[in-house]
Amino acid sequence: MPSIKYDVVIAGAGIVGLAHAWMCAKQGLRVAVLEKNSRCTGASVRNFGFITITGQREGKTWRRALRSKEFWADVAPKAGIPICHQGLLVVAQRLEALDLLDTFKHTEMGEACVLLSADAIRGRFPEIRGEDVQGGLYSPHELRVESKDAIGQLTTWLSKEMGVEFFFDHELLEINLPKLRTASKVFHTERLILCPGTELNGVAQPYLAEYQLTHTQLQMLRIQPTQPLLLQAAVMSDLSLVRYAGYTGLNCHQALLARLKKEELPCLEAGIHLIVVQSEDGSLVVGDSHHPVGDVEPFAQDAVDALIIEQLRRTLKLDDYQITHRWTGKYPVGHADQDALILSPDPNIRVVSVISGTGASTAFGLAEEVMQQWGF
Repeated sequence: MPSIKYDVVIAGAGIVGLAHAWMCAKQGLRVAVLEKNSRCTGASVRNFGFITITGQREGKTWRRALRSKEFWADVAPKAGIPICHQGLLVVAQRLEALDLLDTFKHTEMGEACVLLSADAIRGRFPEIRGEDVQGGLYSPHELRVESKDAIGQLTTWLSKEMGVEFFFDHELLEINLPKLRTASKVFHTERLILCPGTELNGVAQPYLAEYQLTHTQLQMLRIQPTQPLLLQAAVMSDLSLVRYAGYTGLNCHQALLARLKKEELPCLEAGIHLIVVQSEDGSLVVGDSHHPVGDVEPFAQDAVDALIIEQLRRTLKLDDYQITHRWTGKYPVGHADQDALILSPDPNIRVVSVISGTGASTAFGLAEEVMQQWGF
């Protein structure tokens, strides 16, 4: 078999693998990325493309998201990736939600955020349906890219401008450093970074087995408004406040959760919380739901989509629209208090797995930590 030598080989061409490729290439290392598919087809291209800081779990995850936002702001213009919009508006539709946001605002995570009254939201964000609005929180941190395009654009830029070599349709089959083997090639490398993404049964399985990871399946939609509708920021609402660990970790969400159980039980049971982001063509990416993969078929459920759309129409002034795409995604999940794993089974091997659906938001921060561990 042909043999090729690199300073570092990365297995996995999702956002976590690409973030590590960039960090390594910046250090002048010769980098190869192996990907079992002909292109990235997993969670990295099926999500919102939403780099979310506000609401991330306090501590490591929140700090990684802050750092990743800085790296995205640096990389995106270089790679020709448009920033579709910035910021996040969390709309409080119940007084219990507003109380929770007030508590959040007074933490370190809320320092740059602004609490808004109901009147301020109606005046500043005319796209929000104002009947049920009690107030809200605006965060300036968030960025949004078009994930279905951004991953390919980042891959092309890393190849052409940073010298990263990509080997698609090459699944890593055997690890025996300094040798790695695919079905058709042998690679020699000093270091290996495994970024398995949703693949829990490949070469990373021995390292991940003890964490007993499973999968969560999501449902999302793309909606084209009939009349122009401009979002000035991404939008979330009350249901997000009982799902995101940055809010629930404050231990003051129980009153809101109790009310939601009375008023929104079908949404809670389907793991729905509203996120709306906008693309350059004016369409909206809307979601999402969360279902244990073993409990559902690998197809979108109309009833779940209907619940998501109901939340959308309750929050935005959107009466006429066309659904142009429906799809499902999935990501690995593990222990409730862990959002990512950085494993070191060997001094020259790292296994990096995001187990919370926060890959776009934290990948660059994770890659920075791996490089620091190796003394770069």
